Amino acid sequence: MKKFFGVLRYVKGYWRYGILNIVFNLFSVVFSTFSIFLVIPFLQLLFSEDNSKMEYIVRGGKSHFGFSTTEILDAINYMLAKQTIEVGKMPVLIWICLFIIITFFLKNLTRYMAMYFISPIRNGVVRDMRNKIFDKTMDLSLSYYSEERKGDIMSLMTTDVNEIEWSIMASLEMIFREPITIVGFLFMMVAFSIKLTIISFILLPVVGILIGRIGKSLRRNATVSKEKMGVLLSIMEETLGGLRIIKGFNAEKKIGDRFRNENNQYTSISTKVLRKVDLASPLSEFLGVTVFVVILYVGGLMVLSEKSMEGAIFITYLIMFSQLLPPAKSFTSAYYSVQKGLASAERIDKILNAEVTIKDVPDPKSLKGFEKEIEYRNVSFAYREGEVGWVLNKINLKIQKGKTIALVGQSGSGKTTLADMLPRFYDTTEGEILIDGVEIKQARIKDVRSIMGIVTQESILFNDTVYNNIAFGIENVTEQQVIEAATIANAHQFIMEMQNGYHTNIGDRGSKMSGGQRQRISIARAVLKNPPILILDEATSALDTESERLVQDALYKLMKNRTSLVIAHRLSTIQHADEIIVMQQGEIIERGTHAALLANYNVYKKLYDLQAFV
Repeated sequence: MKKFFGVLRYVKGYWRYGILNIVFNLFSVVFSTFSIFLVIPFLQLLFSEDNSKMEYIVRGGKSHFGFSTTEILDAINYMLAKQTIEVGKMPVLIWICLFIIITFFLKNLTRYMAMYFISPIRNGVVRDMRNKIFDKTMDLSLSYYSEERKGDIMSLMTTDVNEIEWSIMASLEMIFREPITIVGFLFMMVAFSIKLTIISFILLPVVGILIGRIGKSLRRNATVSKEKMGVLLSIMEETLGGLRIIKGFNAEKKIGDRFRNENNQYTSISTKVLRKVDLASPLSEFLGVTVFVVILYVGGLMVLSEKSMEGAIFITYLIMFSQLLPPAKSFTSAYYSVQKGLASAERIDKILNAEVTIKDVPDPKSLKGFEKEIEYRNVSFAYREGEVGWVLNKINLKIQKGKTIALVGQSGSGKTTLADMLPRFYDTTEGEILIDGVEIKQARIKDVRSIMGIVTQESILFNDTVYNNIAFGIENVTEQQVIEAATIANAHQFIMEMQNGYHTNIGDRGSKMSGGQRQRISIARAVLKNPPILILDEATSALDTESERLVQDALYKLMKNRTSLVIAHRLSTIQHADEIIVMQQGEIIERGTHAALLANYNVYKKLYDLQAFV
């Protein structure tokens, strides 16, 4: 149960609700046991044929109230006997019934109050867990997600968190209430008969062992079930993102067969899980009744043969034992549910305990702006530690303030990785990157990224309005500033033609706009930020010829007196760069101006001639 108590660490902010829950559960147990306690005098009154016994009890004069079971019974018997002699059996019977009703009412009222105060714990803990997972996904580096499926992470946020809510959190009430109930009844049962209760203690652990063995098997199957759900969500996410290609290549059957295969496996495992969960109730009930029958037989001998127990007390004992079975049964069901939920807790802990590799060092240096230069000093990088083959190998590069540096080369040569290391999307494996002489690992991450504007090859937009997408991440922005940025990016005209202008929702990932329009919104976002350093990763690749010319002109104006790192496949767009860096297999193989590189008749010249030929 170590993992269960690990989940309960989230409860620490809700202790006042937990204490109230425990207090009301205690009251519920007290009223429950007392209501059953009243059955003894009721039975004695019911089966007594005359008042001789009542007169004997009154003559005994035991009216004082103590704390032992015997003293409590004697005091109750004295009061009832006295009233029976004075007013008769029927009025006393009515009073007993009324007391039972009142105690049962108070029992259920306090039980409801206990559930009332545990509701904020259940929902609050699940909310906190979702927040923790979301915050962790923001903190983890991009390299973490290159190893994980998106669908699996989505499954954690939905299926696994819901599983914890419905299995572990829903079981909190039972886990906190039922042990108190069981202990309360056992205490009373010990007071009535130590012999019968010892027999119960011998038999009940056998039941617990059987239930525990099934619970372990259930947890293993539940873990596999959650992993399969992650695969299903991943396939679904890929399918929705790639419908155009799937349909274009007539691959519907192939993708469908893949989905159905995984879905069938998930269904098979889930069926096993449900069968084991459903086994909890009938198994615990059967074992409980078996123990009950043993108690019934032994108690019957004590009443009929040994005469060591009164019939009324034995019947009350049986009622108490029968009342012990439902909480024991509920506790068993809760145990199964917890085992099922712990499989989800383990998966959630995996991401929550994942190491955040890119984070601020203690006492980071402040980086207020950009004044001199950027320097890549002997930078090497591999996605995994100890990986054979470097993505970047011994890169040395200086970018002076106000200069435009272009990165060119074949796909996979390391251009985007080199640019991504500047805002610390990845950290160097070897070497260091400096901004104005400050190693960026020693600077505050927020400061580093605040001086950079990024436009990626794929337009990253959000399901929000045009205005909010352009003003994304920037505070205290006026609508006029947004309009000016959109105008520079050649986006103002088509925005105004939309139904609600700048307040039009653009759909999921900007699905209501064309590729060129999406890219111009992304450029407008970078323009509005007005950073001293620009990173442009094929910023004009999605534009038609006319829009490319207009936006390229706007970018030239934007890059003026700014430091720009431009990744380009179309060499015609970077001819005016101050320096062109030619990369191949993670290394710099050529560098210089456009004219100088053409004169060298080397790799750059070949790339340029190929594009000119095309």
